[in-house]
Amino acid sequence: MTLTSARPNRRVPAATDVQVVLDAPDAPDVPTTHDTPNHHDDKAAASTSRTRRHTLLLVSILGVLSALGPLATDLYLPALPQIASGLGTSEASVKLTLTSVMAGLALGQLVIGPLSDRWGRRKPLLAGIAVFTLTTFAIAMVSSVEMFSLLRFGQGVSAAAGLVISRAIVRDVFDGDAAATFFSRLVLLSGLAPMLGPVLGGQLLFFGPWQLLFAVLGVTGLATFALVLFTLPESLPVEQRERVSPREQMRVFGGLLRDIRFTGPTLTLALSFGMSFTYISTFSFVAQSRLGASAQEFSLVFAVTTLGMIIGNQLNAYLISRVEIHRRLFLGLAGSIASVAALAVLGASGGATLVTVTVALFVMMVFTGLVSPNATALALDGQPPKVAGSGSALLGTLQFAIGSGLASTAGLTGPVTLSSMTAVMLATAVAAAVVFTGFAVRARHTAPAAA
Repeated sequence: MTLTSARPNRRVPAATDVQVVLDAPDAPDVPTTHDTPNHHDDKAAASTSRTRRHTLLLVSILGVLSALGPLATDLYLPALPQIASGLGTSEASVKLTLTSVMAGLALGQLVIGPLSDRWGRRKPLLAGIAVFTLTTFAIAMVSSVEMFSLLRFGQGVSAAAGLVISRAIVRDVFDGDAAATFFSRLVLLSGLAPMLGPVLGGQLLFFGPWQLLFAVLGVTGLATFALVLFTLPESLPVEQRERVSPREQMRVFGGLLRDIRFTGPTLTLALSFGMSFTYISTFSFVAQSRLGASAQEFSLVFAVTTLGMIIGNQLNAYLISRVEIHRRLFLGLAGSIASVAALAVLGASGGATLVTVTVALFVMMVFTGLVSPNATALALDGQPPKVAGSGSALLGTLQFAIGSGLASTAGLTGPVTLSSMTAVMLATAVAAAVVFTGFAVRARHTAPAAA
């Protein structure tokens, strides 16, 4: 089955492709003299049921692909202090392994996205998952933090295939609010990875050392490879693929960077991600070293706050037909600032406990769930399908590069504290709102980019 687009002006994929019909309804049946109203209704109901099943299948597959990178990032968070001790290194050095995988995710998307525009979605995706699996098993056997960081970078580069290509597939078949709706559904599934990852990691530490976490992650990579190989169709027909030289590719990236309708939402997303990633990369040390939590308690706190993000994404899906997309995004940014400001007040007033900090972070993640799908949909919606992979790649690269770079400044001059974590989070949240406000004003007076 081929992924048949819901877009009105797209070519029909070749007959050799695999065809899945998504949210767009099937072509209407032509009534015959043998059709009765009831028979026609039965056929329409069956068509709707098939469409829903196909959509659910696609959401599930893309959800797994989108979750692979976050799972690689978050599964080992409860083990960071144990890894520092086991490798005989400092907290800062181990925290840099998290930055290393994020840098890999950023660079990998920049490379794999354009490859998926040229060769289709399946081949680069399968290659990426295979490399991810091999590097993950290799990490379980390292004995130095330097090799650990190097392999984590390779793991990030390969895991980027799932992130960038899943977004490109959505762009292949959806536009506008339909894309925002699908991204919200996608985050519902992919959000389980950062929520359950630390919980699973914390429980696995009961049964073995930190190496066990990467062995389990490698097995997950093998299962994902099989899932893609046997169930995911090609969504980009041969006639729509772009074979461009490196120089032409740079021109494509340059055109995207000059388009305010792309750069505005992308920078907004990157800065907001900097806020949330500061929490992700530092809170393990804050919770366990400063607030007295165990590895298992930290994993439960992380699960609760990630549940907030999932709730925010589903709230966004509910608001799509009721609130315009720019207003939804602004609501998410404003709520993020308010909740991080509350976290700063808790720290300054001495009211910061594991419970109060968790509540503030939970609220922050609810509002963060309104930012990501809307910013992503705004950034990619104005671009033609033939550069969807490049657009998705550049968006992901800027998101992870800027976000992880800003997050690394927390505790840069010493041990991570709640105040240093909160300061970076508040600065990035405010910057995201400022950038978005400027984009929203300029975008109203800027003509859409030519295809």
